[in-house]
Amino acid sequence: MAKIMIKQVKSRIGRPAVQKATLDALGLKKLNQVVVKEATPSVLGMVKSVSHLVEVTNA
Repeated sequence: MAKIMIKQVKSRIGRPAVQKATLDALGLKKLNQVVVKEATPSVLGMVKSVSHLVEVTNA
């Protein structure tokens, strides 16, 4: 599987609890933090649900 780099570029403050939980599940705790994940369908679905808060690039 391909790997993707996910970077949180917008704050989680004022966001619904579901979106905060999704960021936690992706491993993003702070602004500008970067994590590398496998591009599985479940991870891509989580990224899509918080796409306005993160930036995705190929690793």
